[in-house]
This record gives sequence, structure tokens and C-alpha cells, in this order.
Amino acid sequence: MKKLPVLFLCIAGTYVSAQEVQQIQPQQGVPQQAATPYKMGIRLHAYTTYAFADNGVDSYYSEDSYFDGSIEGGFEYGGGLEIKPAPHLGVEITYLRLDSKAPMEYYLDGIQSTEFDVAQNLLFLSINKYLPINSKLEPYAAMQIGMDIINVENPDNGKSDGATKFAWGIKLGSNIWVSEAVGIKIQAGLLSAVQAIGGGVYFGTGGAGAGITGLSTYYQFNLGGGLVFNLGGRR
Repeated sequence: MKKLPVLFLCIAGTYVSAQEVQQIQPQQGVPQQAATPYKMGIRLHAYTTYAFADNGVDSYYSEDSYFDGSIEGGFEYGGGLEIKPAPHLGVEITYLRLDSKAPMEYYLDGIQSTEFDVAQNLLFLSINKYLPINSKLEPYAAMQIGMDIINVENPDNGKSDGATKFAWGIKLGSNIWVSEAVGIKIQAGLLSAVQAIGGGVYFGTGGAGAGITGLSTYYQFNLGGGLVFNLGGRR
């Protein structure tokens, strides 16, 4: 009598034929699940920084047509709305406000000096590049272009003048996420308004318009931070 070529295995007390074992082997080459598509992120930024003074604001046309002074520092605040079309890239619209003083020496029937009141409203379009280290720490760098809306007032007579000038900025910092929705921001930056002082914003005893038509670019370094809120989408 021929022996049947059937092998029985005992697994946990249950007899299973070799043929059955072959049938329950896992299938090979099962395709992996497709990656989840990126969902565009939305963030809200709140900024609180201190802007340091620029002590080199001047313009000399001649000995009797010049101004020389500084744009003082002050508390700078504002906010931004950011769209993140890609995981590590953001496009942000930013508004910043800075109220400060501008002590100036100028010539008008002799050497004069006045401490003017200066209000700046800065509007920027920022391109933010993120380099996340882990789920909590998210360093970033950004380039900003936009405008500086400047108003200068002479406190001696209440006269004022204003101008809108091209402005640019750079910033470096990091978001420190304390939860999925809220992070603490630390940041340093440099802002500049190109040919902002003079030309349309004049300094002199005639008010903020004394006929001193020099132009001067100024720079302000700022340091501070703020908060960032994740409003939707992936961080």
C-alpha cells in the first residue's frame, strides 16, 4: 500500500496539513497605502519687537541746506496672515507700526534743532522659508518687500507732512510650538525705508516742510518675538 505524501504539522495542538500551510502564507508585493496629500496651512502671527535707533540719518546739499540727526528706536508691534502652499514655505502679508522721535539739526536762517514726532506704518509681503528641526522647534528666514507710510509732525507748531516710500526687510527667528495650535516666536530683523527722509518728508521750523529736499535711506534693527497661531491645515 502506497504512503500518502501528506505531512501533518502540529501547531498549538491543532493539526494542519502542509498544503494548508502553503495556502495561508501572506501574499507578497502588496502595494503600500498612498501618502496623504499636503493640506495648505494658514497661520496668524502677532509681533512685539523693539526697533533700535539709526543715528546716521542725514542729507547735505550745501552749507545752508542740510539736515543731520537720527530716527530713534521704539516699541514696534503688528501682525501677519500667512498661507503655506508647501510644507516648508509660507507667503505672509505683514503690518507693523512704530512711533518714535527724530531729533534733527538743520539750517534755516541759522542752525536749528527740533525733535520731530515720527509715525511709521509698514506693509510687507514676506516669503518665509522654514527649516523644522523637530515637532517643537521650527527655525525660519524671510525676505520682505513693501512700503513705509511715514508721517512727521513738528511739535513746536503742530504742522505735519507725510510720504510713502519703498521698504524692504529681512528676518531670522524660530517658532517654538507649545501645542499643535500655538507657538512662541523669537525673532531678529532689519528694516529699511529707501530714501524715506526728505524729498517728501522735510524737516525744519516751517513744520515738516521747510524746503530741505535731501534724501536719506535709514535702517532699523529690531529684536523681539511674539506668538504664532495655526488656524488650519498641517503645521
